[in-house]
Amino acid sequence: MPMTDALTFLKTRRSRPAKIMTGPVPGKEALEALLVVAARTPDHGKLEPWRFIVLEQAALRRLGVLTRSMAEAAGPEVVDADKISHQFETGTLAVVVVESPKHCVKFPEIEQTYSAGAVCLSLLNGALASGWAANWLSGWASHNPEFCTQGLHLKPHERVAGIIHIGTGPAQMPDRPRPDVAALTQWICE
Repeated sequence: MPMTDALTFLKTRRSRPAKIMTGPVPGKEALEALLVVAARTPDHGKLEPWRFIVLEQAALRRLGVLTRSMAEAAGPEVVDADKISHQFETGTLAVVVVESPKHCVKFPEIEQTYSAGAVCLSLLNGALASGWAANWLSGWASHNPEFCTQGLHLKPHERVAGIIHIGTGPAQMPDRPRPDVAALTQWICE
């Protein structure tokens, strides 16, 4: 039986910009429920090649200082320090989805990467469907080794799949241009 409410949500879902989010944010119990939703994702071999780091406001501020320092050291020709640090300096709650691949001959690492990405989208959609504002960000800092090791204490084989900001924002957002699916689709019939 079709789940028309779910299809309507997926057809109309719209992220809310992290830069305009405020409190309140989900409490621990509500956030844990969203993490359960996120973990219910495609995962070949049941490897669980991902994990979560919850960043509350104080942790976000600490990461804001670190990213600003890193960006200023890199220089304006590489990165805009204000833009990079803003999501951390003003954020209220974020969940880092960490890709943590497991050694497995049967299921290659790229499939584990896809699973981590699916976790990000499931968390984003779960938060939006629950009435929260949410946005999936990554960017320069999340691919920087210093940020990953000093800021998030990731292990050498791990990397950031996404940073999902969750909070309160506008109930509605204007839609943005969407892909022309017909132009992107090839049908093979034989």
